[in-house]
Order: sequence, then C-alpha cells, then structure tokens
Amino acid sequence: MVIFAILAALTVAGGLAAVMLRNTVHCALAVAVAFAGLALLFLRLNAQFAGFAQILVYVGAVAILVVFAILLTRNSETPATGVFSKTWLAGLVIAAAVFAVLAWAVIKSQAALPQEQTEPQISVAQIGNALMGRYVLPLEIVAVLLTAAMIGAVIVAMHEKGSAK
Repeated sequence: MVIFAILAALTVAGGLAAVMLRNTVHCALAVAVAFAGLALLFLRLNAQFAGFAQILVYVGAVAILVVFAILLTRNSETPATGVFSKTWLAGLVIAAAVFAVLAWAVIKSQAALPQEQTEPQISVAQIGNALMGRYVLPLEIVAVLLTAAMIGAVIVAMHEKGSAK
C-alpha cells in the first residue's frame, strides 16, 4: 500500500507539473515522469506487458520525441516572466474535473466487476513470440512508418529553421 501511494504521488506530481509549468521542455519532461509512474503502477499491479509497453512506447519513444521536437522547432530558453503558466488555475480545474469524472466511472464500475481475480492466460513471452512470429510484418510496417515520420519531422523542422535565418 505504501509503494502504491508513492507511485501514485509520483504520477500525479508529474501530471500536475506538466499542466502548471511554463517551459515546454520542462512540461515534456514532467509528462515523461508521469508516464514512468504509470508504467511502474502497471508493473506493481502485475501487468507486465502493459508496464513494459508503457516504458518502451511512452517513456522511451513519445516523451523523447516530444522533447526533441520542442528543441528542434522552438526556442527552449526559460521564460523571463516566471516558472508557472498564467493559466495554471484553469489547467488545475480541468485536471480536477477529468479526475472527478474518471473516479466516478471507476467507483460505479466496481459493482459490475467479478469479485474473484484470475491469472492472465497469456504471458509476456507468448506476446513477444506472437509479435516476432505471426505479427512481424505489421510490426515492421509500423516501425518503417514511424521512422519515415520522424525523418520527415526533422526535415520540416530544419527547413523552417533555415528559412527563419
């Protein structure tokens, strides 16, 4: 229970920092912290595939891609007007409203859940074998598509940066 509370606090702190900070690089890094907290929560709940996918996809790819995109396309210096955004209160209110709706949905859905929990029938090794066997072609197509998108984003960012000089 203590570990869950620490991981939940880390995740919520990362989310709040992403909403409240002014510097976009700091916001992107705070989102990475929130993603990492969610991944650790998944691992704590014995959902290894979801946790490792969260680490690989969101922390390892999406958050780093966001940081690189911000650094390539914008000036990443700290604003002189302060650390927190002027609209932090609106962001906090919207985050609280989303949390309230999600909490209500979770509380209402607990009655519909079965009381006994069963172990998952599929292991992470079986999912990995399926991805490297039966689903290797779609996996490779997605990898090529993401690589092409990343190269295109870098070319667009370099073109815009070069024309601004």
